[in-house]
Amino acid sequence: MDDLLTQARQGRRRAIARLMTLIENDDTAAHAAISALHPYTGKAHIVGITGSPGSGKSTLVNELAKAMRRRGGQVGIIAEDPTSPFTGGALLGDRVRMRDLSGDDGIFIRSMASRGSLGGLAQMTGAVAKVLDAAGFETILIETVGAGQAEVNIAAAAHTTLVIEAPGMGDEIQSNKAGILEIADILVVNKADQPTAVNTVKSLKLMLHLGMSHEPTDPAAWETPVLEAVAVEGKGIEEIVTAVTRHKETLQANSGWRKKEAERSRQEIAHLLQTRFMARLQQLVPQAEQERLITAVAQREIDAYTAVDQLLAVMSEK
Repeated sequence: MDDLLTQARQGRRRAIARLMTLIENDDTAAHAAISALHPYTGKAHIVGITGSPGSGKSTLVNELAKAMRRRGGQVGIIAEDPTSPFTGGALLGDRVRMRDLSGDDGIFIRSMASRGSLGGLAQMTGAVAKVLDAAGFETILIETVGAGQAEVNIAAAAHTTLVIEAPGMGDEIQSNKAGILEIADILVVNKADQPTAVNTVKSLKLMLHLGMSHEPTDPAAWETPVLEAVAVEGKGIEEIVTAVTRHKETLQANSGWRKKEAERSRQEIAHLLQTRFMARLQQLVPQAEQERLITAVAQREIDAYTAVDQLLAVMSEK
């Protein structure tokens, strides 16, 4: 493990990949690895990219990575994929998604299976991002699964959140319902060459204006821009990268970066607590007792709150 950690910090690709696999599959190894790497993290700019399926997230991430590389620095990509019901692995792999990036030594791509996790992120996304951070990647792009209203978790996991919309999909209305506008630091209308794109841009700008109409004006506050792009042609990409850089600089110029780090840490701790608690529940409460309470709730003999109280009581006795 020590040699693997040292090699990963030196940026050796094979060691990074092996360490990520170990972290995904072994909770004890994940604990040891993250404890060792944590002092070397906190430098990377984590950028989340989310949006509905079909909005062109993968193509946009592909172009963003190339544009960022042209400006210098290394780019890590974590691409969240739906889980195969048969193998439990990612349905789409990095070799399929971003083959034209594979020859660049300054880009590392990791596809991760969501494995049923809600919120668009796999459970170990944060830990994998820490590996890339400790390995010296200045920017880490995290592309979520793209499940619509479940995408808000990315806002707590990233410093900068891009929400991708596409014209003709009703995304501007869906996003307003889902609260997606509230998490967007940058809104991107992809496929802006389509005739209805101008209406999508206008609708998003209007909803942003209505959402901010009752908030006090702060000259130092970040105002969410609505940018246009045609990712398949590489159009509008440089403007997006510039906006991402400006947002990072804005966060670092005030307390925003520190607040983002605190929120990321809060989410990480909460996730670990939930995981550890459920593991302890399975260990201390016999499966038969759990099933008895589930059946009792289903048959309306007791309510769910009472069942939870009884489960907690059993745990406290052990």
